[in-house]
Amino acid sequence: MDLTQGSDEMKQARAKKMMLWFGIISMVMTFAGLTSAYVVSKNRPDWLTDFELPVSFLWSTLVIVGSSITLWLSKQAIRSGNRKNASAFLIGTLILAILFVVFQFYSFSEIVQSGYYFTGSESTITTSFIYVLVLAHLAHLAIGLIVLLVLIYNHFKQRYNAGQMLGFELGATFWHFVDFLWIYLIIFLYFFK
Repeated sequence: MDLTQGSDEMKQARAKKMMLWFGIISMVMTFAGLTSAYVVSKNRPDWLTDFELPVSFLWSTLVIVGSSITLWLSKQAIRSGNRKNASAFLIGTLILAILFVVFQFYSFSEIVQSGYYFTGSESTITTSFIYVLVLAHLAHLAIGLIVLLVLIYNHFKQRYNAGQMLGFELGATFWHFVDFLWIYLIIFLYFFK
């Protein structure tokens, strides 16, 4: 397909999608580098082999998966013209996203209460890596929360409909990627101890 063909609107849509994918690829490379460093560091003599992640990380995983489902349902509701359901699912997505953040900080507090620290003289390389990975994800999630707020705002301004979904699709793609990224990280942290 010739990318120079089509209307200006189609060209702009392709350009916006391409820019989003460039951003996603750069995030994938960042986390690939961080998890590679984690794997290499496991060979250090001071690596904790008995460290267990708190169960609340698993609860947060269920919550973030639920947020992807509600966002997908809101997209389907917009396409079918059901604004009431779309609104409910978008607000539900935001609530689940906030709940995910709450679970993340609760998980951090559980780790500290167990006597493991992320920084300072009492920290370990293991907990410092977990801290960096989770906080890097939370930074991307913060951007995702802004994206969700923009989607909700635009939805209430009636800027999305079955024929005009580009902005929603871009935001949803980013949100689903952030969710997938967390699933990758939690699986990685649970199985590469």
